[in-house]
Amino acid sequence: MAFHIELLDTVALTEDVPEYGLTAGEVGAVVEVLGEGQAFEVEFCDNTGATYGLHTLRAGQIMPLHTRGQALRLRVEAA
Repeated sequence: MAFHIELLDTVALTEDVPEYGLTAGEVGAVVEVLGEGQAFEVEFCDNTGATYGLHTLRAGQIMPLHTRGQALRLRVEAA
């Protein structure tokens, strides 16, 4: 399923990315959209706000958590 992801969206990993030390479910923020939405630069921060990862990820590796105040569940059901 393809999701529409935009700059500054909160996203979660849909799969482990061992080369970056990331696991499925980790949450980050999109800080750059690359290749017309084919890839995204995603920043991962800890509880203190310190960045622990800034990585380029493919669109299929992430999913948006919320969009414009509408829960993702509602967007999936509408699709």
